[in-house]
Amino acid sequence: MPVAVLGGHGKTGRAVTGALTGKDVGVLQLGRADWPDLAAAVTGCEAAYVIAPNLHPDEPAYVTAALDALTSAGVRRAVYHSVASPYVPAMPHHLGKAVGEDLVRRSGLDWTILQPGAYLQNLDLAGPVDLPYSPDVPFGFLDLADLGRAASVVLTEPGHVGATYELATRVATVRELASEAGVPVRQVHDPGTHPWLSAMFAYYDDHGLPVGTRVLDGLLGRS
Repeated sequence: MPVAVLGGHGKTGRAVTGALTGKDVGVLQLGRADWPDLAAAVTGCEAAYVIAPNLHPDEPAYVTAALDALTSAGVRRAVYHSVASPYVPAMPHHLGKAVGEDLVRRSGLDWTILQPGAYLQNLDLAGPVDLPYSPDVPFGFLDLADLGRAASVVLTEPGHVGATYELATRVATVRELASEAGVPVRQVHDPGTHPWLSAMFAYYDDHGLPVGTRVLDGLLGRS
């Protein structure tokens, strides 16, 4: 039976879909247009990977609707795409994922939660890097390909029900990454495009987002 990827057309969903296809697993990519009939769409699926849209204004409501549809359709296995350090009161969109995690854990489904670090692909290292936060704070960066591989493992292999995994490919500062790429980096003023992003930048400026790498290495069988 196939695996449904809710939010399957974004960059996260495409990474998960690609990894599942590489394992010869049938995949059903679902976008927002499928939500009015989500229960019907996922009927016959063995498992689902649940990704909320970025900066969703009410992620708990989104997760509740997804879980209700999965339960109604008889899908027994759910993997929730959360975030590293979900309970951070200074970052509202992280708190939404913390509540989402609680909903998943109490859903009655067989669940796994993935907590990815910041994506390496979110940094454009082809030229000068401008950041609205310090380039010298630590991050656990995650490669999207590694996210897809980890998701495919927990969706298709036994032993991951009831587990919560923080994921990072490597630990570095943005200055270190920029230096490796041979490009300059500077801290610039926050453009103020979204209050949640501004809150995130302020938190990053003080603390970064550290995430260890050993969990991902273990999932992927790396030494």
